[in-house]
Amino acid sequence: MKFAMGSQTLGQLTKQTQTSGEDLASLVRQLGDAAEPLEGRFNGTARAAFDQFKVNTDQIAVELSGALQAVLAGVAGMDRSFVESESEMADQTRSSQGSVSFDAARFSTGA
Repeated sequence: MKFAMGSQTLGQLTKQTQTSGEDLASLVRQLGDAAEPLEGRFNGTARAAFDQFKVNTDQIAVELSGALQAVLAGVAGMDRSFVESESEMADQTRSSQGSVSFDAARFSTGA
């Protein structure tokens, strides 16, 4: 299995996740607003569950946003580690390459 990731992949993922999170929170609020015509039409436990949803719609949106922010913090950490590791690997390669003699790899006819 080959894994190839460009240097911008995690940054793009962060942007897309942040946008999707904002959209999700907005959709939860819209769902709460769209359910208003149903208010008062339920009885018993269904009514209690509906009322609870209506009361907690904003809290649900906030908690979803918070969870996604935690995911984004993790992605940012991965991005930082990836960039630092890539830079460190390039530095080590240049350092090693500077101390290697490539003369043995030359094919010449010394006539």
